[in-house]
Amino acid sequence: MVNSLGDSLDLALQKAFTRPAPKSAQAQMKYLVKQLKGTKAAAAALGVSQRTVERYVKGQIKRPRHDLAARIEREVKKRWQPQLRAKAKKKAASTDGIVLTTTARFGYTADDNTTDDARVRALPSQALPPQYAEALFTARENGASEQDLLKIAAEALGQVYFRDGGRRAQGLKVEFTDVQEIRIDL
Repeated sequence: MVNSLGDSLDLALQKAFTRPAPKSAQAQMKYLVKQLKGTKAAAAALGVSQRTVERYVKGQIKRPRHDLAARIEREVKKRWQPQLRAKAKKKAASTDGIVLTTTARFGYTADDNTTDDARVRALPSQALPPQYAEALFTARENGASEQDLLKIAAEALGQVYFRDGGRRAQGLKVEFTDVQEIRIDL
């Protein structure tokens, strides 16, 4: 499990891949150059010089520094199999929804302004309806911050888990902070 909702969304989408992403630095760099339509754009995306990208493509450099290797891998996986990624998002946002499992700090406020002190809770797997999956994926694509994603997830968990689909605790507002671990499955 990871402790970032955004990273967990990305990992859930990566499970839909049918082929593994390129492994070697040279293959990864060639893929990025092709996807970004040039060495200059690849260099800008990775925060390195254009010459460095060219040397990786030619195979003159084989082992990137750890931080650069992580950036290369992240950029490749962000662009790998976009059609499968889109299909998985569409399915989650239209019919299936997502399943969220987390250990985090939860607190809530009720209508009469009473509060429960926030405490760490390990929530069992919760099936979130498609509209929340769509909201999370859309927010992630639009560059929403981790806090914004957590607000959407708090609203979803409030509806599904704490208010039990509207059967109890009407007007309860959930706070979702200090994520220790989180996992999303499609």
